[in-house]
Amino acid sequence: MPESGEPIKVGVEEEFHVVDLRTRHLAARSGLLLEALPPARFTHELQRSMVESNSLPFRGLTELAGDLCGMRATLVREAEALGLGVVAAGSPQLVDEDQLKIFPDPRYERMLLDFQVLTREQLICGMHVHAEVRDRELAVAVAHRLAPWLPPLLALSASSPFWDAADTGYASYRTLVWQRWPTTGPMAWYDSAADYQRMIDELIRSGVVADPGMIYFDIRPSCHLPTVELRICDSCPRLADVVLIAGLFRALVATELEAVRRGVEREVHLEAVRAATWQAARSGLEGALVDPVEGTPRPAAEVIACLLDRARPHLAEAGDWELVSALARQAPARGSSAARQRAAHARRGRLEDVVDLLLSETRSCDWNHDLHTPRPDDLPIPCPHDQLDDQPDHRAEHQRPAV
Repeated sequence: MPESGEPIKVGVEEEFHVVDLRTRHLAARSGLLLEALPPARFTHELQRSMVESNSLPFRGLTELAGDLCGMRATLVREAEALGLGVVAAGSPQLVDEDQLKIFPDPRYERMLLDFQVLTREQLICGMHVHAEVRDRELAVAVAHRLAPWLPPLLALSASSPFWDAADTGYASYRTLVWQRWPTTGPMAWYDSAADYQRMIDELIRSGVVADPGMIYFDIRPSCHLPTVELRICDSCPRLADVVLIAGLFRALVATELEAVRRGVEREVHLEAVRAATWQAARSGLEGALVDPVEGTPRPAAEVIACLLDRARPHLAEAGDWELVSALARQAPARGSSAARQRAAHARRGRLEDVVDLLLSETRSCDWNHDLHTPRPDDLPIPCPHDQLDDQPDHRAEHQRPAV
């Protein structure tokens, strides 16, 4: 854990689709692209039409954003030299059957044998955020307690409205594709880290999963890092949305760590979380989301305001309040990536135009150019809850924190 008063470190994994710049269709050429990329920062994914980048861990969001921007620039440059483009989005738009190829890896080949069509159709890209929690007992407790706040984070990332060249009617259809696997969804309560490990061992003994990496909960203690890992989000074409989600998630983790240490109990109904997750996947930022406190539908902007309200004390302590609150204000006003993709498609009815939009947004790294210090009337609309009752009110202490 960090020294007292220091923000916990945060890092991001981004998954990208590889497309042919001439046809705008998926291209199963990640192996060739990875040969030109530093292996410490880029790796293969299950499909040959995907690559993954891995940031370093940072305490500052602006440093994290700079690292992510640098990796995107490197990835775009090397891809374009091969006639390829990279797209950060939850689902692909244009797919040829002959491009559905699994990366040559014994683990992936076993998954193909065991899971068949689920593996072949795993054409989805996610964005994972890691927040440093070195105590495994705390990581297990926090991963369960945070579950009700994950659906609005999904809504902020929603970028997968198209599947099989058709509009699905969902903002994040990736979520529905992902939920077909046997170990997805919100994480249940476990008494201890040992109890959690027993569950993993039992699943491996069953033969249904082959290793701990196949525990695919929406949020989990990482299987290979001392972190709590957010896994529910679609890949985000706009870097500003990645920074926003990383900042909010890091603050939510810090909030729950504080609540655990203070002995605050948290009751989580997994059925309600699953329903709220479906609603977020269905509507994104363009419809109602389920209020994590009241369990009732509210406009997405109000639910995001409540999420920001919950995270505010730790955003302020980390020096992130002005940046994250500005990004949180802009996100509902701008709309989800899913809505932007639909608008691009509506102009001429061409999915190639959607790919071009996503190529452009993924390539751009000017995420901070449209930010300004928020004035009181610029802040997100107030959360309908006066103050969450298990959280100390630090607002008077942090009216104007330094970024």
